[in-house]
Amino acid sequence: MAGLVKNKQASAKPPWAKHFGVRWTNQSGGSNWNDEPLRAVSDSIEAGVDDAMNVRSLFSVFSSDLAIDLGTANTLVFARGKGIVVNEPSIVAINKLSGEIEAVGREAKDMLGRTPGNIVAIRPLKDGVIADFKVTEKMLNYFIQKAHNRKMFVHPRIVIGVPSEITQVEKRAVQDSAMRARASEVFLVEQAMMAAIGAGLPITEPSGSMIVDIGGGTTDIAVISLSGIVYARSVRVAGNEMDEALTAYLKRKYNLLIGERTAEQIKIEIGSAYPLEKPLSMEIKGRHLLEGIPKTITIDDSEIRDSLSECVATILNAIRVALERTPPELSADISDRGIVLTGGGALLKNLDKRIREETGLPVSIAEDPLASVVLGTGRMLTDFNLLRRVAIE
Repeated sequence: MAGLVKNKQASAKPPWAKHFGVRWTNQSGGSNWNDEPLRAVSDSIEAGVDDAMNVRSLFSVFSSDLAIDLGTANTLVFARGKGIVVNEPSIVAINKLSGEIEAVGREAKDMLGRTPGNIVAIRPLKDGVIADFKVTEKMLNYFIQKAHNRKMFVHPRIVIGVPSEITQVEKRAVQDSAMRARASEVFLVEQAMMAAIGAGLPITEPSGSMIVDIGGGTTDIAVISLSGIVYARSVRVAGNEMDEALTAYLKRKYNLLIGERTAEQIKIEIGSAYPLEKPLSMEIKGRHLLEGIPKTITIDDSEIRDSLSECVATILNAIRVALERTPPELSADISDRGIVLTGGGALLKNLDKRIREETGLPVSIAEDPLASVVLGTGRMLTDFNLLRRVAIE
């Protein structure tokens, strides 16, 4: 009886055969399978590895390894051997009636503040962490497919940069979103460390390097030596907070209501952290709160600088605290090398001059501040020894 059961089990079709469209033929009395083409998969199953995971792992061979800078304002994707393949705003437009995604990225950003009642354009990340799990998953899935230029058999290994001080729950949300977006493996690394690598700092040497990464949702400050973070601080004041401060200032002083995109445009064009050599001014269009009609005003750079002063002061204070808590030997290295700024916020006019004046240290801006994090994360795809040393558990 036991022999009959054994033969019956031996002649059964393997549960994973259906995934590969393989026609299986029973050989020599039904006890041996012709499994040569997929012996590795067969061995994995015999070892008790989950069937679905085997399929995912097999398809990962045909997918490019990806490095993702999952930012509050922008998401960048770096594909191994190709470079940066996606650089789009972290915005998703959703149809509230059907739940379907109408647009993602740049197309969705153009819809901000201009959508009809049934469509809403949202940012699924807030302050550097996931605020809407399901929408983040859909957005990641879209960017991963765009990086591969196809929708089928996409199961890449992914390295994602995250802020320094996020909680275990927030880390798990990032991992789960990536796994649900069909990743085969997910590694998390700290954004400040990746920004330092992307900016070309010698992080593996026994000397101190200081990086300040000013993104959309968070400002990450880190002192790095010997491939490790000696001190790290993350403050949730960055580009988006500056936009909100600017909007509140215009509302308070001029009773003028402006949108998110207009606030960002003003900050980029005439925003500054330190007086400019040549004064700038700009025409701003919005809706007057009292009159309820569209209105245009002209504003100069000094007013915008005043509106951003509190945000800039918070970042400066965080830098001072980092310098106070740095060991003396590393402080000496930083006084020689100075502070390196990365992230979109580093492009705020004269921010480097302001930090230089406040700290007395040399300050430089990375060659490509917007892409520093994703370029550093991309380096991990070719250096798995370094990835194992810097990955977050």
